[in-house]
Amino acid sequence: MSGQGRVVLAATPIGNVGDASARLIGLLETADIVAAEDTRRLHRLVQSLGITVAGRVISYHEHNEVAKTGELLDQVRSGKTLVMVTDAGMPSVSDPGFRLVEAAVADGITVTAAPGPSAVLTALALSGLPTDRFCFEGFLPRKAGERAGRLAELDDESRTMVFFEAPHRLEPMLRALHERFGAARRAAVCRELTKTYEEVIRGDLRELLRWAETSEIRGEIAVVVAGAPKREPGKPEEHVADVNALVAQGMRLKEAVAAVAEDTRVSKRELYAAVLAAR
Repeated sequence: MSGQGRVVLAATPIGNVGDASARLIGLLETADIVAAEDTRRLHRLVQSLGITVAGRVISYHEHNEVAKTGELLDQVRSGKTLVMVTDAGMPSVSDPGFRLVEAAVADGITVTAAPGPSAVLTALALSGLPTDRFCFEGFLPRKAGERAGRLAELDDESRTMVFFEAPHRLEPMLRALHERFGAARRAAVCRELTKTYEEVIRGDLRELLRWAETSEIRGEIAVVVAGAPKREPGKPEEHVADVNALVAQGMRLKEAVAAVAEDTRVSKRELYAAVLAAR
């Protein structure tokens, strides 16, 4: 569409204002509209940078993004440049912005990014854990039952996992990780990244839980957890009792063998033969 503007997702510093990129500064100074998660935080940022936002500043956050997305995109269609910023890091990553991007893409509007600081990547890089394959899990559910269910889904996750957590919920979170993944699983708690009191605590989950139980924890927190170790399949005869237990509960022999073989990663054919041999 002729004369159409664009949406720019602009990453802001996650702590150290010196990490603000030249592109971010230029966009804040020249954009027609700046959509900010918190306009007060934006004001403090531009003051620290010694710049002035020339365009219109609009509050855009999780509580009003549904209502305001259409209005903002109308402005972009008319040729305006819209810059989206959140309190820290990249918009739409565990922050407002996804709805805006989704709607813009669906409407054929240009969306680009001015990349910059990322708490996820910074924590991953500093953790000392494998970085070749990882996944971002965001915040775990607050309720214990829902949190346990989410962690159960990650039992076999072999990639390094990155979570966010609030300071007052860190101890119960680490306890849940400890209970689900075991005391020996390696992890790191990354606190106040890029700020004056940056701290990275590395160790196994037992050590990190003990640290959390005895520390006064403050600030923004990312938790990085090593992926599940590769499980070596056991010998088929070691799982005969498991099959027989399922059969005793009323399951057909072939179904019981298939269920146990899938869970233990042993050969279904060899397990079936072991069950028959044991009889």
